[in-house]
Amino acid sequence: MNFEILINNLTNPSLLFFVLGILAVKFKSDLEIPPTSAKFIALYLMLSIGFKGGQELSHSNFEMYIVWALIFGLVLSAAVPFYTFFILKPRLGTPNAAAISAAYGSISAVTFVAAASFLDTQGVTFGGHMVAVMALMEAPAIISGVILLRKYSDTKTPGGVRGIIKHAFTNGSVLLIMGSLVIGLIADEKQAEGIKPFVTDIFKGFLAVFLLDMGISSGRKLKAFFKNGYFSTFFAILVPLVNGSIVSVLSYWIVPDVGDRFIFAILGASASYIAVPAAMKLANPEADEGLYIPMALAITFPFNITLGMPIYWMIIQAF
Repeated sequence: MNFEILINNLTNPSLLFFVLGILAVKFKSDLEIPPTSAKFIALYLMLSIGFKGGQELSHSNFEMYIVWALIFGLVLSAAVPFYTFFILKPRLGTPNAAAISAAYGSISAVTFVAAASFLDTQGVTFGGHMVAVMALMEAPAIISGVILLRKYSDTKTPGGVRGIIKHAFTNGSVLLIMGSLVIGLIADEKQAEGIKPFVTDIFKGFLAVFLLDMGISSGRKLKAFFKNGYFSTFFAILVPLVNGSIVSVLSYWIVPDVGDRFIFAILGASASYIAVPAAMKLANPEADEGLYIPMALAITFPFNITLGMPIYWMIIQAF
């Protein structure tokens, strides 16, 4: 293992602010980020990533591997719930298994942002089309989760599958990322330069504040989560590790660029704690939010941004 990469990642200021948030909860500090400010920063990060991706895409030649990348992302998102569901169902029941499998098939946009920052420290870029891949990977996992829920339980989805599909694509984070991507794609290059300081220069500062807030949120959920036993903890670490490692290798035959491969690995390893919970409230109200949200936010997210990203990066470099 290349410990230099691991140490560099663990000493990243943004990550250290995340740790500070957890410590603040541990020490019972009154430190907190106002909810309205945290929401603004989250919107800013999505807007910035989407716009920069659109700008990158506008300067790229359309090639067939972009189509394959989009197809691979959609298949990956739809397929992960089908194998994770049957691991979870005997231990946690059908409603929880459906919700958790959907979360782990979907993606974490914040982990994507952290991965983009990691690549920046490595001096590596990724294609703008990967922003579109990320946004499109939200919905298929939600749909797969609902299909599994309807097949293996008597629960009826309010509004039907059509309503869930609509909700998946009109979710705020998905809509903002895709909308910003399109705006970045069609924006006049000279006009786009005018907002470059906003979407680029202050990005890492806002990311640090956001991860501080995420650390506080994670710290508050950890104590209640551990009451559920060790199975969910092991799942929240091992499944992302397996998914990310496999995708690190498989992506070799899909996209030629190492930056794109790394983004695919982190998307395969991440779990949704925003879009999926919002959809599951409607489709799967019997699922325990106190289980699947902390799994994604308090276990998988910290694992990916501390140990996961260096591991996936080293696999990509070795293969």
